[in-house]
Amino acid sequence: MKILVVGGGGREHAIVWKLAQSPRVKKLYCAPGNGGISKIAECIPVKATDIDGITAFALNNGIDMVMVAPDDPLAAGMVDALEAKGVRAFGPRKNAAFLESSKAFSKGIMKKYSIPTAKYEVFEDSGRAIEYLRYQDFPIVVKADGLALGKGVIIAQGFDQAQEAVNSIMSDKVFGKAGDKLVIEEFLHGPEVSILAFTDGKTVVPMVSSQDHKRAYDDDKGPNTGGMGTFSPSRIYTPEMAEYCMGNIYKPTIDAMNKENRKFKGVLYFGLIITPEGPKVLEYNARFGDPETQVVLPRLKNDLVDIFDAVIDEKLASLNIEWDNNAAVCVIMASGGYPEKYATGFEITGIEASEKECGVTEFHAGTKYDGGKLLTSGGRVLGVTAVAPTLEDARTKAYKGVGKISFKDMHCRKDIGVKRN
Repeated sequence: MKILVVGGGGREHAIVWKLAQSPRVKKLYCAPGNGGISKIAECIPVKATDIDGITAFALNNGIDMVMVAPDDPLAAGMVDALEAKGVRAFGPRKNAAFLESSKAFSKGIMKKYSIPTAKYEVFEDSGRAIEYLRYQDFPIVVKADGLALGKGVIIAQGFDQAQEAVNSIMSDKVFGKAGDKLVIEEFLHGPEVSILAFTDGKTVVPMVSSQDHKRAYDDDKGPNTGGMGTFSPSRIYTPEMAEYCMGNIYKPTIDAMNKENRKFKGVLYFGLIITPEGPKVLEYNARFGDPETQVVLPRLKNDLVDIFDAVIDEKLASLNIEWDNNAAVCVIMASGGYPEKYATGFEITGIEASEKECGVTEFHAGTKYDGGKLLTSGGRVLGVTAVAPTLEDARTKAYKGVGKISFKDMHCRKDIGVKRN
């Protein structure tokens, strides 16, 4: 098979890395890819959001399957466009990806179908939103309705901060059109757990659990990022929770989308919070999470191509998906200043030593080759992933790997994998 993966971050590197292990794969392409991906797939200079360009490449090169990984092209209807031209594509269609691309829609689905989540209100007028805030308890959560690269959520500790969040989202348009509408919801207390699930619109198969570290600095301080590291499994996600979530969250969500004539096929990400009242949904993502994918896929025993085929053909129930018992930890090495202002173009050294001497895998997020040198090209640069029998062992191994790599102004958290609640 010839497979094209759309995207160019750490998540896509992990997907390409896993697909490359399949004996069914003859040739791998990635658009646009990155420095690390270029070592195992042919990177093509087509933007991940270029629907016409991706479709043309697939048709002209006899691509057997296109895996659409990022949120933007899914929300724009890339899968629909590919299928219309007879190309097999993995990922939800536009009307199903709306579950992520509109927080107001997803909250409405949860409310309509009694899926546990936080209380909320939706606003299209900043004045009304600010007036509503005057009578609320704090902290409170203010969210841009649309896609905002994982940064459109602000936890306001008081009225002034909440008002500033509303104005920056709706008036200053810091997230562009994603802020034309916003959601204000109650702040829920409890640890967060990420559950990715394969689904063909009928069957739901949750993957192993993971936990993400969103804040930029140790002890969960600083601004929200796209993710500074993650680990799997979660220490707090029990078999009893998994059973509750299947009956009250996972299957009801798929059933709800079917009732709304929005069949969801692909990977559905459930961002959960474990409250004193039980698990509730914080958010949905219509694709593999980043950096959760970097610790989940290394634990998958199955051929990923077989799973993608089963999802597309709606035969997921026929597969027995298995996971190993090891733990995995991924530490993000970021550019200094991320997620705000940062510089790029710095040489990266030590990756070979890290892999050979520490036994880790580096999933590239923001890298490129220039004149034979590997350079930084983004905010999140590398995800150093280690697999070991225990979380503690995996964490030790990952940080040994991190210690071998260097680039100017490198920043990483030192407490990835420490969370116990």
